[in-house]
Amino acid sequence: MPPTTARARARAELTAEITDLAREQLATVGAAGLSLRAVARELGMASSAVYRYFPSRDELLTRLIIDGYDSLGEAAERADDPTAAPMTRWLAVCRAVRRWALAHPHEYALLYGSPVPGYRAPQDTVPAAVRVGAVLGRVLGDAARAGLLPPATGRSTGTVHPDVAPVLGGDHPALDDAVRARALLAWSSLFGAVSFELFGHLVGSVADADAFFDDAMRDLAGLVGLPDS
Repeated sequence: MPPTTARARARAELTAEITDLAREQLATVGAAGLSLRAVARELGMASSAVYRYFPSRDELLTRLIIDGYDSLGEAAERADDPTAAPMTRWLAVCRAVRRWALAHPHEYALLYGSPVPGYRAPQDTVPAAVRVGAVLGRVLGDAARAGLLPPATGRSTGTVHPDVAPVLGGDHPALDDAVRARALLAWSSLFGAVSFELFGHLVGSVADADAFFDDAMRDLAGLVGLPDS
């Protein structure tokens, strides 16, 4: 809900200014160099005033992380058309993740780059962090319910936590432990491919980054059993 009082609106606006300046810091000094004092100087405020909004650097980092995950998750969700074929949906979501990362490299690095020394992300970040996985899981689950996945083997791997099942397609006879393990591999491999490109590790290795990415995502879709049509 948007803030309804003048005081609440003023607080929301200043909070947005603080986080916007913090994102700019990510581009110049990185997450490890993020400083509330530097943000306060940019705003022309006393450090003590900024601490009323974010009592510590870690709380500001957490806000940036949640905002980043939510922005990325929204991009993935907007890209998914439930009326399209499973492979079309899968590729659209994966491409949206890549586009977001290329457009927001410093925010992506905060989410999937090197850990920030001394910072431990709280559980508050988890719901936002799984949004992309939930979209991919929805594609997989819808394909299962439409009878488009191959029969499950019924093999129990014991490697995937039961709490992940609702994210990776929900309950269905075609979604056993083995399928969920492959889905988790596909989810992590999407970000591996994006990270490899964003951090420069594909330079000199591929002639066409767009085509390479699409081929890789099709292979991952095949890994989880989505039909190639």
